[in-house]
Amino acid sequence: MAKTTKTKSGGEGGNGVPQNAIIEEHIDTALSTRYLAYALSTITQRALPDVRDGLKPVHRRILYAMRQLKLNPENAYKKCARIVGDVMGQYHPHGDASIYDALVKLSQSFSARYPLVDGQGNFGNIDGDSPAAMRYTEAKMTAAGAALLEGLDENAVDFIPTYNEEDSEPKVLPAGFPNLLANGSQGIAVGMATSIPPHNAAELCNAALHLIKAPNARIETLMDHVLGPDLPTGGIIIEPKANMLEAYATGKGGFKVRSRWNVEDTGRGMYQIIVTEIPYQVQKSRLIEKLAEVIETKKAPGLADVRDESAEDIRIVLEPRSKNIDPALLMESLFKITELESRVSLNMNVLDANRTPRVMNLREALQSFLDHRRVVLLRRSQQRIDKIADRMEVLDGYMIAFLNLDEVIRIIRYEDHPKSELIKAFGLTERQADAILNMRLRSLNKLQEVEIKTEYDALAAEKADLEKLVSTDSLQWAKIAEQIRAIRETYSLKTDIGARRTTFDVAPDIDVDLATAFITKEPVTIVLSEKGWIRAMKGKVDDLKSLKFKDGDSLAFIAHAETTDKIIIFASNGKFYTVGADKLPGGRGNGEPIRLMVDLENDHMPVGLFVHNPERELLVASSDGYGFRVKESEIIASTRGGRKTLNVKGDVEAVRCVEVTGEHIAVIGENRKILVFNVEDLPEMTRGKGVRLQKYKDGGLADMTTFKAQDGLVFVDSAGRRNDVADWLLHEGKRAGAGRMAPRGFSRQGLFAPDKRLS
Repeated sequence: MAKTTKTKSGGEGGNGVPQNAIIEEHIDTALSTRYLAYALSTITQRALPDVRDGLKPVHRRILYAMRQLKLNPENAYKKCARIVGDVMGQYHPHGDASIYDALVKLSQSFSARYPLVDGQGNFGNIDGDSPAAMRYTEAKMTAAGAALLEGLDENAVDFIPTYNEEDSEPKVLPAGFPNLLANGSQGIAVGMATSIPPHNAAELCNAALHLIKAPNARIETLMDHVLGPDLPTGGIIIEPKANMLEAYATGKGGFKVRSRWNVEDTGRGMYQIIVTEIPYQVQKSRLIEKLAEVIETKKAPGLADVRDESAEDIRIVLEPRSKNIDPALLMESLFKITELESRVSLNMNVLDANRTPRVMNLREALQSFLDHRRVVLLRRSQQRIDKIADRMEVLDGYMIAFLNLDEVIRIIRYEDHPKSELIKAFGLTERQADAILNMRLRSLNKLQEVEIKTEYDALAAEKADLEKLVSTDSLQWAKIAEQIRAIRETYSLKTDIGARRTTFDVAPDIDVDLATAFITKEPVTIVLSEKGWIRAMKGKVDDLKSLKFKDGDSLAFIAHAETTDKIIIFASNGKFYTVGADKLPGGRGNGEPIRLMVDLENDHMPVGLFVHNPERELLVASSDGYGFRVKESEIIASTRGGRKTLNVKGDVEAVRCVEVTGEHIAVIGENRKILVFNVEDLPEMTRGKGVRLQKYKDGGLADMTTFKAQDGLVFVDSAGRRNDVADWLLHEGKRAGAGRMAPRGFSRQGLFAPDKRLS
């Protein structure tokens, strides 16, 4: 049991429990209750933005404190230390470092699409360098930041007490700027997170105007206006339109963003690639380090050097190893392994008007902004109506005073209680009586009377218009549309700050295999000797007599390939080994031992060599007559240790690997008995011992092959000639049968046609 002790003595708490009482509570209940309170606080007071103004509490408090300091766009800058101090002391009782960090983020042009703070001094850079200390930097609000606060003095929003209840702060800002989607937001709470990329303000205004006309507009229609994210650092979005539509419709998804680049001619056929824009939230210095790392580790064989020539604009220079390398192919390879391409996630998890966290789609987010603007409009209008009514009440009193000026003067001069007498004589209110008593003598002239009448008529007309506005939905939406058009004009696509920075494109249809992309493609002949020496001879070698080997050695396998191919070696231990054809030693001399390239035990030898074709299906078999089918795409080994496929133990070894080219399998044992059965009788596996192919009393498997019924079964006779088994149907039976004796003239080695085997 957990025990909670009240620290104060005497009296009772708010729940009637004595303050010095010990309360017994189960540990699970205590932890869950307190953790839930912590989680809710994190969600609502720290991590998630409000859908109405797009701000978290710390950002809202920073802007409000700057307003209190009169740091408007037209005014002078003030030290950031002053701003941070006011925020921390009055509104946000947390560390100054976190407040300053939030302030800096609001001012960085590479972090915020439309900065809310105008910073003066070192506010960090895209390399990830830290800003100068707050005592050295200065700041004030931008026009966008000021727009978020517009109407704050006109009862536009509710105010709540600050943490120490000495002052008050706005619960939400009036938000005259679509900040949530325009600047985006990032945050991680307890059990939930938000990730909203920045968008173009003019496009958001167009979508909002359309939504005013058609409240039930489809997401597809809104996306005719909101094309997609518009990131501060630019870049190119290559996400398919259908994926973007799904992301905006569900509120969850992501966008692939690539760096913007171009080719710069350096003369003599050489070129260099210039990267001018990098993906959002990627640190340039870290990107350069990653590019240097892939050069050092040779993960990008086509890249020779990288230089950072950036000043105010980004300029990253990439030098290829050869002028023959296609720049598009080189960039595709770099997009795969570096942050030149990154994914910007979308998770529109926000707090709605009721402070409830939920994921919204594009229409809901825009509608929430519009609904908030309507509430602000109504509250500001009502506050103005109340002020006009108050002023008109005073003017009414003035008019009565002018109409009865002599009597008013008499009452003021001779009565002991002029206020009550004025109220009694003319039916005035207390406010009107006070206003008359506070009038200056010089106001009692004919011209002032005319001015009061003029002001009264103007206020009456304004009040009538406002009352009509408050009571008419269409007028309200027309007024909101007018305000949004003003925002759109300020951040027009034709202005420097409003012009779209991120563009859209379709990813080129280039399938890059990094292992072969930058290898010169040319024919080679792979030769493997009986003693395990391997080499790659240039060109296609057909004259086997011209091949030379060490004394006592001879040809085991030969295969025609290209330098971009993968060479597969099947060994007697049941493993498949993979070697790139370009990695093999040249044809001069006798080559090198295969054991220098793969981890093949000394007591095992290669029993097959062939060029990899992922579309094929293979048969593998061991000396004791067990085997199975396996797809060639499943046998690629990524390490020197190979890929274990056929399990063998003791004296049993893997002996054959053949391609499936027909619907029948023929096997022959060392006892010279042949068995034919259907390919479908043999299971497909990725690893194992397999099933029995043929039963033997003595010996084991000698050879196997596959064939089509119309082509017949071919074998090699004792003289090395090819022959057909005329009555192969006599050898057909069930898998794992004994089979029947081979026909006369069958090879003494017990081999079918050699060209049916992979080599």
